[in-house]
Amino acid sequence: MNILYYIDLLGTMVFAISGAMAANRSGIDIFGATFTGFVTAIGGGSLRDVFLNLRPIWVDDSNYLVAILIGVIISIVANRQLYRLARTLTFFDALGIGFFCVVGVQKSLTYESTQTAAVILGVFSAVMGGVIRDTLMNETPLIFRKEIYATACLSGAIMYMILGSWGVDTAINAFVSTLTVSVIRLVAVKYKLSLPGIGG
Repeated sequence: MNILYYIDLLGTMVFAISGAMAANRSGIDIFGATFTGFVTAIGGGSLRDVFLNLRPIWVDDSNYLVAILIGVIISIVANRQLYRLARTLTFFDALGIGFFCVVGVQKSLTYESTQTAAVILGVFSAVMGGVIRDTLMNETPLIFRKEIYATACLSGAIMYMILGSWGVDTAINAFVSTLTVSVIRLVAVKYKLSLPGIGG
């Protein structure tokens, strides 16, 4: 589980960067950017833990708060450099959902969720931070747009379950499944791929 712990910390930092960058883009002050980075980073995982009847891990493990702080500092100090890259926010968001999806699935399995519930909670862990971020920024959350977002997480969660059932090493499984989510999301953005809408 050590590899998943560090992946969770990395995902927390990446989502903190994503949240703080979204706030910076909207012209919010440093406190607002820090708050947005914090709730983006811990939102999905905290809600997942509530569903699993667990105390959110960041409450007891200060490493998560350190990871968030580092992410916020990176987004503030390197703000101009990051925004010179056209799709930086999308890149960090894609990494974040990949990390959180994998950790969400494995943690759910660890606490004896069914496989179906583990997949759902993995997706939930991945997307809810972004939902909170977009809501705070007064934007329509990505999950409610015709974009391949939650579908990418679902693909990664299922991939993790399949590779796990085949006995693939946890570290390799985590890497492949995270990469699956991130690549699907980034390819969908690059080529403007989307799911069909409902209705006329």
